[in-house]
Amino acid sequence: MRWFRGAGGSQSKPQEGGKSAPRTRRTCIGLGEFMRSLSSSGEQKTCVLDLGPTSPTNIALLTQMGVRVFNEDILRESQDEHYCLKQEDGTLQFDPAKFFAENLDYAADQFDAILFWDVADYLPESLVKPLVERLQAMLKPKGHLLAFFHTKDAGVESLYSRHHIVQKDTLELEPVQGFKLQRIFNNRHIENLFKDFASRKFFLGRDNIREVLMVR
Repeated sequence: MRWFRGAGGSQSKPQEGGKSAPRTRRTCIGLGEFMRSLSSSGEQKTCVLDLGPTSPTNIALLTQMGVRVFNEDILRESQDEHYCLKQEDGTLQFDPAKFFAENLDYAADQFDAILFWDVADYLPESLVKPLVERLQAMLKPKGHLLAFFHTKDAGVESLYSRHHIVQKDTLELEPVQGFKLQRIFNNRHIENLFKDFASRKFFLGRDNIREVLMVR
C-alpha cells in the first residue's frame, strides 16, 4: 500500500540553526488520556519511549511522575544516507533492515507507552510499516501509543514539530525546519497500519491534526 500524497522526491537532511518559527500551543484530548494511563499504571516503574526530538520539558515532567524516559530522534536519524542502498539506476533506496541494525535495539515488551507524535507523516515510506511493527513488539500488552497525523487540509508545507508537554493535556509545538510532509494518512490507512493493535481511538483537532491513541 502506498500512502504518498502531494510531497514527492527525496528529503534533504535538515540543517541546524537559522531563524526558528514561533511556538504554538494546543490542547490534546489524546495526550490527556495517554497521561492518565501513565498515572494509573501502578507501583511498578513505568517506561516511556519518546520518538521525537529531545525535549527537556518532557523529560522533566515525566520523571517527576516517576516515569523512566527513553528518547530516540527517529526522524532525524532516518535522514542519514548511511542507511540507503544504491540501486542499479544510481538512485538511493532507504533500507529498513540496515536502519534497525543500529536503531531501536530494545527488548520485546519493554515499554509501557510510546510517544510517536507526527513522525510517521515525514518518514521514508519504506520505513513506516516496519517501524510500526517494531514499536508494537517493544510495547507491553495493554501499553499505549500516541500518534498524530496531518489531515488533507494541513497542506504539504506543514512543518514537523518538537512536542513539549507543558501540561498533561497541553502541548507546546516548536517547528523544526528541514523536513517535508511525505504523505497524508486517512482513517482507513491508519486502521490498516495499526491493525494488530487491540484498539484505536481517534480525536480530530481544530488545527488539522488527527490524534490517535492506540492500545496494544
